[in-house]
Amino acid sequence: MTDSLFEFQRMNRLPPYVFATVNEFKMAARRAGSDIVDLGMGNPDLGTPPHIVDKLVEAARKDTNHRYSASKGITKLRHAIASWYERRFGVALDPDTETVATLGAKEGLAHLTLATITPGEVVLAPDPTYPIHSYAAIIAGGDLRSVPIAPDRDFFADLQIAVRQTWPRPRMLVISFPHNPTGATVELPFFEELVAFCSEHKILIVHDLAYADLCFDGYQAPSILQAPGAREIAVEAFSLSKSYAMAGWRVGFVCGNRKMVAALTRIKSYLDYGAFQPIQIAAIIALNGPQDCVEEIRRTYLERRDVLVDGLLKAGWAVQPPKGGMFLWARIPEEFQGLGSVEFAKMLIARANVVVSPGLGFGSGGEGFVRFALVENVQRIKQATRGIRKALSLPAEADSSQAPRPPRRRPAARAAAKPAQDAAGRGQEAAAAQESAGSGAEPPSPGAGSETGYAAGSR
Repeated sequence: MTDSLFEFQRMNRLPPYVFATVNEFKMAARRAGSDIVDLGMGNPDLGTPPHIVDKLVEAARKDTNHRYSASKGITKLRHAIASWYERRFGVALDPDTETVATLGAKEGLAHLTLATITPGEVVLAPDPTYPIHSYAAIIAGGDLRSVPIAPDRDFFADLQIAVRQTWPRPRMLVISFPHNPTGATVELPFFEELVAFCSEHKILIVHDLAYADLCFDGYQAPSILQAPGAREIAVEAFSLSKSYAMAGWRVGFVCGNRKMVAALTRIKSYLDYGAFQPIQIAAIIALNGPQDCVEEIRRTYLERRDVLVDGLLKAGWAVQPPKGGMFLWARIPEEFQGLGSVEFAKMLIARANVVVSPGLGFGSGGEGFVRFALVENVQRIKQATRGIRKALSLPAEADSSQAPRPPRRRPAARAAAKPAQDAAGRGQEAAAAQESAGSGAEPPSPGAGSETGYAAGSR
């Protein structure tokens, strides 16, 4: 067999996996016995509300629900989606033509791009950003162009410049607010201005509203579909993963422009039969049922955010609390900037027993930052900030990349308590491995084959 037989050009367009180095370092530390607090991957740790689980169990006991389902989602689910939008945002959708259920938002975004982007067409996405927002275009054969997003920049002004300077003209813009990883938020007038601008320039808009309910300090995330004229050029994706703690269930939806929804519906009809029907039935209960569980989940993330921010400030790390999302985006302290985000993340594992995501993994614009995920309980977050405080007190020049050393042997009386921590660590490790290997993994970082590929090994 010739090597060319196994040359897969579509895969060659994807960059090295920047997070792999940090993941390997984390695994080595755990194997050496370190109690690692993993604030890296955004893998929610909260349990799904009991009434949703009970409905899943009830539906799964019925043989009629074990057959193939509908790829666009069962009728009652699409009606529940439309009702949720009307209650939540005052937007009236046609459940038959303006909604489609997806296997989580990620699958919907990827297949929507595949269905609507022709090889060579230009897609705009923020830099940094959640990787599927940019790499869906690369997988589809599109030409990715980045728009900077940062606290000291005007995203809309940068977008206008990007559109003027891009040829061929952009076909699509992919955005997400509250933004992952930066936590940036917008108000409805931003969407109104954006829709008007993209309508004028004939640019399709895809908005990922994954963190619609995780809003703090009085902020309420708007839907782009509230903006006049949005349904002429835009769709919006939502997932039940965060709001209802249903990450592993893989259920979400895409709503808005009929032609874009129809394109996604059609390509899905060739690719899947929809989610397991009991999951869809449970999703109906989630959307139509009591919403106090959503508020409880929101308060949990708020408490974690506040504890993390307070602990980092006490450690001398100047950070700003985000108004939305389940992450904290933090500029690396000045004295450690020279390490870069990957080496700094490795340093935190070695010195503090804490895992964070290096900003480079979200695009070249993320270099100099790290992302904390609010996926551990308050006690573990406090443990993490204590470790970080000690780590930052040491000089930056210290060797942070050495392999973690085995811990000292514990006295027998204390050793009995350790297996519970180890089991928790192994559970997180298994979850991380599963997320990396399966559909829950965050894809490689934006910047295919360019400065975003980490030379020493990657995520």
